[in-house]
Amino acid sequence: MSADTATDVFEDHRPLLMGVAYRMLGRVADAEDVVQDAWLRWSHADREQVREPRAYLVRITTRLAVDRLRQVRTRAEAYVGPWLPEPYVTDFGDTVPDTADRALLADSVSLAVLVVLESLSPLERAVFVLREAFGYPYAEIATLLDRGEAAVRQLAGRARRHVEERRPRYEVDPVQRRDLTERFLAAAAEGDLEGLMSLLAPDARLVADSGGKAKAPVRVLRSADKVGRFIVGVTARSTPDLSARLIEINGALAVLTLSGGRPDSVVQVDFADGRVTTVYLIRNPDKLRFLDGH
Repeated sequence: MSADTATDVFEDHRPLLMGVAYRMLGRVADAEDVVQDAWLRWSHADREQVREPRAYLVRITTRLAVDRLRQVRTRAEAYVGPWLPEPYVTDFGDTVPDTADRALLADSVSLAVLVVLESLSPLERAVFVLREAFGYPYAEIATLLDRGEAAVRQLAGRARRHVEERRPRYEVDPVQRRDLTERFLAAAAEGDLEGLMSLLAPDARLVADSGGKAKAPVRVLRSADKVGRFIVGVTARSTPDLSARLIEINGALAVLTLSGGRPDSVVQVDFADGRVTTVYLIRNPDKLRFLDGH
């Protein structure tokens, strides 16, 4: 296999590898580093001995991601306030035409699911991502991770139960989500507390991630009243150079606010029964730099 062919093969698989790495890590920069390391290994490999490039590249990427996940766990312990994944711009376009497949991929990369995946062990997370997000057979996952199939099935079952017990239950109809997000944005922009209260579930939460580098609550706000009043307060303190636009991140519509043309925050909502149940607010500037230009 020539160098040019090897490059083409890798680039063809890059979206898949990035998808695996990001779901494993929840961090764009770390995922990109893992994919770059995978490229270095691929470029120096004896590619003539590789029968299935896709399996080979996914195996390298998954194992590198498992190693990186073990390293970043120590960083998370010192994080200030709630932790949320880095916003990841998703646009499946025509690459995933089937509605069911699109819904599955969107769910597997959602902020809510990625938060739950943080509590899995690295191997549990790898098995869950490969099985639930990408549909790999147990036997193939066992080969990728150099584990027995029985052990992989046990890991998968444990991970699936853990995620199902902790993942929020919310509707994923894209039309309803867009309508609710737009109504929420309008009420927030106008500082309309009554309008916000009509959209928020009584036990609504606001989870803000600033990493201690921007103004945001360092604890989860609970109850519609606290969430609504916080949002109204933020609106009252907004500056004239603040603007907002809709963007798809992590498989769902979100609001990207900009200050002076630069990313300032990302707001996304989860909902059930037509009411907002969780408001995610990401303000850590380190997590927003990948949105510059979107």
